Amino acid sequence: MSKRVLLAAPRGYCAGVDRAVQTVEKALDVYGAPVYVRKQIVHNKFVVDTLEKRGAIFVEETDEVPEGAIVIFSAHGVAPVVHEEAKARSLKTIDATCPLVTKVHYEARRFAAEDYDILLIGHEGHEEVIGTAGEAPNHVHVVDGADDVGRVNVRNEEKLAWLSQTTLSVDETLATVAALRKRFPKLIDPPSDDICYATQNRQGAIKQIAGECDLVLVVGSANSSNSVRLVEVALEEGARAAHLIDYAAEVQDVWLEGVNTIGVTSGASVPEILVDDLLAVLKSHGFEDVKIITSSQESLLFALPPELRRDLRNHDLR
Repeated sequence: MSKRVLLAAPRGYCAGVDRAVQTVEKALDVYGAPVYVRKQIVHNKFVVDTLEKRGAIFVEETDEVPEGAIVIFSAHGVAPVVHEEAKARSLKTIDATCPLVTKVHYEARRFAAEDYDILLIGHEGHEEVIGTAGEAPNHVHVVDGADDVGRVNVRNEEKLAWLSQTTLSVDETLATVAALRKRFPKLIDPPSDDICYATQNRQGAIKQIAGECDLVLVVGSANSSNSVRLVEVALEEGARAAHLIDYAAEVQDVWLEGVNTIGVTSGASVPEILVDDLLAVLKSHGFEDVKIITSSQESLLFALPPELRRDLRNHDLR
């Protein structure tokens, strides 16, 4: 049997990641180095390392940014208290929060204003979850999967709504919602699906090929929730083995023994150059037949943050 690669599409950069990475690149063009970024702009080692080489300085908290400097908030979003901290230090802020995360923040504020308890499905400690919970700290309860449902305590079972982290597994989220609804029958849904379109599409693409694959390789970083989910989905859907790698050099020869079909995809924060590198390594091992399997088309684009667009216009007029 010939050795082949099934290359999932869509894969890689989503609109929110593309916007966030461009925000840092354009900020460096306009303001010059250094530009400070709170947390990793997106969860990918290669992207962060590349931007650091250009003069971006990544910090954990705003108090690490010199007073009056420029700070960019990552694609995962921040709580209102972070904006207040930045204002207190006279920082110029550029908010690169993904618009789909901003939508969830809006929903959290709206439900809180109507005095609902909010069951936020997501991973405890993830930056996006911290940011969303911070929009309504007295109303939000984080629910980390279906097994966590039993420990939830709410004020009023008649006024409950759920929201979710945008990068979760679609199936896992639905299972958690089902468990919540079993316990709280009056639970209401958000006005629209919170799981990001790109997360759903990438999971849909891997579902389409996983059953045919002896091995699935997902390019992405270990702190990238959506990349980790792709490995889990591949295994759930029938792949014999699946691994998460940052770089092609991490592929181990032993993984390829007895393998005829390899599925390849990448997380939503992964540039295509890393997938190209992987395909080149696989080709050197005899996997020359690459077939692209397309499950959906993507065309969404997000405008850069307005504060940066304004300064870009002024910069171009000089």
